[in-house]
Order: sequence, then structure tokens, then C-alpha cells
Amino acid sequence: VAMDLILWRHAEAVDGSPDHARELTAKGVKQSEKIAAFLHQHLPEDARILVSPAARARQTASAFTEHFTLAPTIAPGASAHAVLQAARWPDAGGTVLVVGHQPTLGTVAAQLLGSNEYSLSIKKGALWWFSLREREGSAQTTLRLVIAPEFM
Repeated sequence: VAMDLILWRHAEAVDGSPDHARELTAKGVKQSEKIAAFLHQHLPEDARILVSPAARARQTASAFTEHFTLAPTIAPGASAHAVLQAARWPDAGGTVLVVGHQPTLGTVAAQLLGSNEYSLSIKKGALWWFSLREREGSAQTTLRLVIAPEFM
């Protein structure tokens, strides 16, 4: 089974509460648009897109498409396990884009890179693209790409 899992942290959002209602700043909108332009070039047409119901995550995803699935299990405070379960990693195959939050996505990234001990810092608006491929009878996970909006 070949599968790609792309982690996209929501772009910059205003401070405040309630947390789930925080919206993107003007900078956050620009960050989302830059990454969305990249995704339009590289994301397969049939990719599944799972988005946290938090306003900032929905707005980030909306810069790319309105065709996404809200996934309450990946809301702020979700576990890395919940994100991997929602994506059906590594068994689903195909490509899944997850738009979510720190520190959850950083914990997912660390686990995919082989560490259950810590979480990685994923910058606001950044993409981390992982691939799983069968090689000589064993599954291998590769980090294919990390990109932040300021490099677009």
C-alpha cells in the first residue's frame, strides 16, 4: 500500500477566545493562499481532505478548496492517534491532507519519523508531506517535503 499523509498547520490566527472561533489574520490569509497555490500544483485530484472544525483551520483549508470533510476528532487538543485514525494511516492508501493544530501535528510528525518521546514544532501555515511505500517487503515512511509559507 502506498499512502501520502500531508500535515498542514492552520495559518496565523488572531488571539482570543473562544478558541474554536479564532479567525485568520490578514497575514494568515496570505500564508494560506501561498500554500494553497503549491497544493493546486502538487496535490492529487482524489486526495481526501480532513479539516479541524476550528474556524482558523476551516479558513486555511478554504484557501485551497471548499471540498473538505470536517473532522471533529482532529480539533484542538486531539491526540496524534486520533489524527492518524481519522486519516486511516497507513492502511487507506492514496493521499490525505490534514488541516489541524499544534502540538498535535508535531506529535504526529515525530511519530512518523520514529519518535514517541517528543513533539516537533510545525510553524503556522507550514506543510509536512510524508509518504509510505513498500520496499522489499517492508513499509518505509519518508519525509518528502517541509515547506513554510515564507518560502513560497
